[in-house]
Amino acid sequence: MSNILGKIKIAVAALIVFALMGSALPAQALNDHDRDRKCEQRIHRAEDNLRHAERRHGEHSRQAEQKRRQLEEAREHCRHHDRDHDRR
Repeated sequence: MSNILGKIKIAVAALIVFALMGSALPAQALNDHDRDRKCEQRIHRAEDNLRHAERRHGEHSRQAEQKRRQLEEAREHCRHHDRDHDRR
């Protein structure tokens, strides 16, 4: 009888551990997806800002150069995020 209770306790503990681990993994995947989407939006916005500055001030204007730097910073930020993600 005590052998059966011991097995039941182990089974319940294992179920609790698996339930906790299973619920944490999808949350991390959602966080990664959300960060990826934000990176894509950041880059897209920086590209739009660059095109606007080029049309308004000229391709080689100070404003366009500034927007080009901001676009490169956005891309670098996302590359850095990808490298951090790969290390996990």
